[in-house]
Amino acid sequence: MGTPKQLLRLGGKTLLERTLANVRGSGVDEVVVVLGAAAVEIQRQLPSDGLRVVVNTDFQQGMGASLRKGLAALSVSMEAAFIVLADQPFVRSSTMDQMIAYWERNRPQILIPLYRGFRGNPVLLDRSVFPELANLNGDIGCRAIFGSHTESIRRLGVNDAGILLDIDNAEDLERFNSSDDFPARFEHRLELEGQGDTGAQPELVVVGRDAMARALAKLARVIGYTVTIVDPLLSLDELPEGDRVLHVLDFSRLGERERYVVVASRGQFDEEAVEQAILAGAVYVGLVANRRRAEEVFQSLKVRGLPEEKLAAVRAPVGLDIGAEEPAELALSIMAEIVAARRAKTR
Repeated sequence: MGTPKQLLRLGGKTLLERTLANVRGSGVDEVVVVLGAAAVEIQRQLPSDGLRVVVNTDFQQGMGASLRKGLAALSVSMEAAFIVLADQPFVRSSTMDQMIAYWERNRPQILIPLYRGFRGNPVLLDRSVFPELANLNGDIGCRAIFGSHTESIRRLGVNDAGILLDIDNAEDLERFNSSDDFPARFEHRLELEGQGDTGAQPELVVVGRDAMARALAKLARVIGYTVTIVDPLLSLDELPEGDRVLHVLDFSRLGERERYVVVASRGQFDEEAVEQAILAGAVYVGLVANRRRAEEVFQSLKVRGLPEEKLAAVRAPVGLDIGAEEPAELALSIMAEIVAARRAKTR
């Protein structure tokens, strides 16, 4: 983006300034800032008080190295730590305080915030999992250990869309600069936008908004399906491929009808979306994930009490094997599998 992302300006302050102000406004006892690329330039613009700054000279190895450096720099008296991302400047201090209070009451090993059922950041980690994070390698974050702690992960609902908002490109920065309280735009939205066809058409529910998900939605409409996109942030006018948008991860809001669900959230909302699809009695549930990730999702949902026979029916890998590689080809393979499942049901 032409400059270190942390130093991009939002509302007159750098992203890192805003993020640090939110953290320091909460009840945390200690703040460690891990710097990598452009460390010298960024450190010149950091406050001189109340921060412990460490430099990860191995930053090219990925996030795992930064996590190791940051956790190693914590005082031994710290019982838990937030993993805070510098490009999420909208997380409220009160949200972190809410998570701290929950952790103090319940002592989960991992605490994840949810907004309207959608998983966000920051994650709060108990010290008991620090040794596992110290062994991480490559460009992977704390999510890498979630699969081995499914029974000790807790999710906490918060009324803060900021946990989902990060700045990935110049368009995001321009959009967020247009309002002092950008998260409020999402917090006042209706849970379900648009109505779609309420007749006898089958419904395709797509969780995700990447190129494959959008191509899938287009194909489904051509074939005659009503298309519902599940996304916490996008509005209906930004999704011409959909008939309606569900802004809360609760499929009971969609009503009763013949429903086919494809979860293409790329790891972000996988468990919650598959659970909702199963609870809603979807005819077809497909998860876009590799086998290892799918097994993590299924193990997590077993711990949460979902029947094994229901999980066994989830298609993962998803789609018919047609040698697909491009997003539109993957969408075609998935739509073909859905049509086959529907015709088998009607026969």
